Amino acid sequence: MKRLLLIGVLLGSIIASYALVPVDKPNLRDDTGIAPMYFGPNAFPVPDMLDGRVQNHLRVEIAGDGYFGFQGDKTADAFARVYVPLFTDRVNLTIWMPVMEWYEMTPERQRVCRLQDSVAISGHGAGDAYFSTDIQILRDKKWAPDIALRAACKSASGGQYELARHYDCPGYFMDLSLGKSWYIGDEAMRQKGDKARGLELRVAGSAGFLCWQTDNGRQNDAVMYGLQMLVHSQYVSLRTTWSGYVGWEDLGDRPMIIKGRLAGHAKGFEPYVEYQYGIKDYPFHMLRVGLAYNIDILKKK
Repeated sequence: MKRLLLIGVLLGSIIASYALVPVDKPNLRDDTGIAPMYFGPNAFPVPDMLDGRVQNHLRVEIAGDGYFGFQGDKTADAFARVYVPLFTDRVNLTIWMPVMEWYEMTPERQRVCRLQDSVAISGHGAGDAYFSTDIQILRDKKWAPDIALRAACKSASGGQYELARHYDCPGYFMDLSLGKSWYIGDEAMRQKGDKARGLELRVAGSAGFLCWQTDNGRQNDAVMYGLQMLVHSQYVSLRTTWSGYVGWEDLGDRPMIIKGRLAGHAKGFEPYVEYQYGIKDYPFHMLRVGLAYNIDILKKK
């Protein structure tokens, strides 16, 4: 009897303590400010766009990034990415992340990020990891384009939320991309699958949905978009991308960027250089120098 009474008292105390804790309903009119404009360049950048195709090789990529902020933020990071075909050339798993970043923030940038500090700060920290499954829904025919579907999620491994470096919250996105190529060169070789002998001209577009958790049970929902043009030859390729996403808060959450990528191609190796300019709500230039290597683990003939 004493045990039952004690259990009853404990349960009553727990219920009473929960009853005294107010649960605030989020006010959707309040802006959170958890957005690309007010955080570091690796908090939730505009994702790289697919062009209607998925990787059909094992592809390993390493790079070094330099970000130069419009308001004084300077960031450098070591970037890594891997594409793994999942037993078919129509589906692959992609994993990427800024493994480590080093940064400096001027007082001007800190005021924009609402830190209100009067001295420059610097430091380093790990970034978020991203995982996506990329699916080739349709391959191009005479008139039909390539169509690819991608579903991705973002970890909350990036820290230093108090210094406006990462959101420290999960997120995800899904997008659909379409692309169509035209070839100039040896038509017979193209029909055999050797596209490297000619010149490939490709146009692609994408649209999707992206969201991330903000505060007090809320999330920011955004519409993704992108357009891309590619010129590809046997030894070199040039790719230009305009892309971004539009959040519903309209407070620093509508980043728009333009990016150019020049790459070389030689026996599976792909050295490249990439420049990105933030047009809106992403106050950074970015210069990336990297190297990728492709391995035909599916043994396509």
